[in-house]
Amino acid sequence: MGGEMSGQDSFHKRIQVAQANEVLQAALDANADRRMLGRVQSMSSLPQPWDVMRQRAHDIRSDTISHLDEYLAQFTGKLEANGVKVLRAADSAEAVNLVLEIAREHGVRRVAKSKTMVSEEIDLNPSLEAAGLQVVETDLGEYIVQLRGEHPAHIITPAVHLRRSEVGHTFQEKLDLPYTEDIPTLTMAARRQLRQVFLEADLGISGVNFGVAESGTLCLVTNEGNGRMVTTLPPVHIALMGIERLVSSMADLALMLYLLPRSATGQKLSVYTSLIQAPARPGELDGARKRYVILVDNGRSNVRHSPLSEILYCVRCGACLNACPVFRELGGHAYVDMNGELTPYSGPVGSVVSPGLFGQDRFGHLARASTLCGACRDVYPMDIDLPKLLLRVRAGQTNQGASETDQDLAAAPRANVPAILARGLRLFSWVAVSPWLYALAQRMLGVLTGLASARAGWLRLPAFTGWGYSKDFPRTARKPFRDHWGQIEKGTVGPKPVQAPVESNPSVEPVEPAALSPVERFRQELLEVGGQFISCREAEISQRVRELLDQRGISSLATWSDEYLPSGVLDALLRSGIGISQTPDPRVRAGLTGVQAAIAETGSLLICGGAGRPLTASLLPEVHIAILREKDILDDQVQALNLKEIKESASAVLITGPSRTADIEMTLTIGVHGPGELIVLCCSDI
Repeated sequence: MGGEMSGQDSFHKRIQVAQANEVLQAALDANADRRMLGRVQSMSSLPQPWDVMRQRAHDIRSDTISHLDEYLAQFTGKLEANGVKVLRAADSAEAVNLVLEIAREHGVRRVAKSKTMVSEEIDLNPSLEAAGLQVVETDLGEYIVQLRGEHPAHIITPAVHLRRSEVGHTFQEKLDLPYTEDIPTLTMAARRQLRQVFLEADLGISGVNFGVAESGTLCLVTNEGNGRMVTTLPPVHIALMGIERLVSSMADLALMLYLLPRSATGQKLSVYTSLIQAPARPGELDGARKRYVILVDNGRSNVRHSPLSEILYCVRCGACLNACPVFRELGGHAYVDMNGELTPYSGPVGSVVSPGLFGQDRFGHLARASTLCGACRDVYPMDIDLPKLLLRVRAGQTNQGASETDQDLAAAPRANVPAILARGLRLFSWVAVSPWLYALAQRMLGVLTGLASARAGWLRLPAFTGWGYSKDFPRTARKPFRDHWGQIEKGTVGPKPVQAPVESNPSVEPVEPAALSPVERFRQELLEVGGQFISCREAEISQRVRELLDQRGISSLATWSDEYLPSGVLDALLRSGIGISQTPDPRVRAGLTGVQAAIAETGSLLICGGAGRPLTASLLPEVHIAILREKDILDDQVQALNLKEIKESASAVLITGPSRTADIEMTLTIGVHGPGELIVLCCSDI
């Protein structure tokens, strides 16, 4: 009991510290306001109503979890056929050991990591560092908190709790850089520091947003470009993936990509959607030569067979954190176990995931850090009933094989509630089931309310309950509701009926705007995400490229080979004095590539790697120039994801605008690890 009280005290202490931290409160409000506004705006562009699409997503995730073993077998078979080595880890210790074994096998010394919640879950970094490896987080927010020795404070925005001044002091102390509070300067400083990490890393470690069972595709969704870097530049790549993160087909993936970015960051599509099928093939100049996928269970199978199974539908978008009034007051660092140790999963989702994966005894109390207002459910793209799951955690129904029916909650094996609260609930239940006792209790509370009004402060619950001190205690009605309802039925009180207004002109229907052509829609969407659109003819391409380079003082290009670009373009550029390179070179400031397809509804480009088509030409330089044929512009991402070129390539990527981040004070900064400029030359005659 002493340990339990200590844990509860730690949890409550963190709550008090968070509420008293004005900087944290301002940061959390700014993050939530921007994320929620962006989400609302982006939802208006969905091809179908939000409720319809998220119900479909719910059904897809339900089917996946129900038939998880079959989908895992299919996924594993496809990966292995593609040349990817698949390993299974039953728990965190086994997952860490597998990573260490791979590192030893390949003589790894430096590890570049992109954001992966599974690595936080299994506490990977300390184990790798204890083995003598240098581990560097490359997401800007993760990099900042790593330098500070902290844990991420948010699934999507790890450094949400910090102000620019704190980041400036951290860079000054840890990187020996001049102090500055200018966010673009801080971002570029991180870019310079991390560029060498990408180039020198022996191993890249990433997470997986979705695995596609039918094709063995790994889908990674990022904005900065570090996810592409760690899966493209190091010779060895390990993808850490929770066993539940599967969809059956590319069509299902397309639906998830409509919902995940909008829910997470308010974007129609994230800047980079990487689609990885295989290691680099013979003749390819970039891409990992060895790829491993570690499928991590770590309690998921138990959750799958428990009353909390629906939480496995979660895609880690972070929308529930932004909507939750409790998280918006506390931040991620308040969510601790009974020993005061942080959970990697905070907010409403963490209050269910953590008890499910790591134990009711350690994390069951987190479910009480909720108002049960339902805001999390309203924004959740997979239509998960989080309030219901939170109630099940409160009732102690987290064990494998427990009944999933709501009426069995009272019979849960061990409800995680204080003894005094449990006794109070039993007393309330005894009174509430008896009409005359309940009516008597109402009348007695009415009398007490009158006395409390006469002597202010007389009616107050003890301080340990929080009511009347840190929480508002509602005033009790002086008259029972049944008395009030009797007067309503007699017509002596209550609202009067209101006549519905007459429509002024119901025959007039709204006028729909004229449909845009795919080219014009693509152009508008590209401009909206910060790209540049130039319409030209094939004969003008080399001249346009040369003009763009001259304007920026650039004299060399990283390019694709001749056979994948319009005829004569490279020769014309060479004759004009432009240097051409096809091998990855971080000194080259501009890249020139072709495009397999474009998506009108998001302004995205599909680029498939391969021999003669290095993906680094669209990743390493500051400026990316892409040549697009009008006839290759598709209407939507469903069409793009079903192109055979994706499945035939080792790696492909959807690019939606320049690289970007908002990890410091939610201030949008363009050009992080990937290009800061994306220029599309669109031709109608090729």
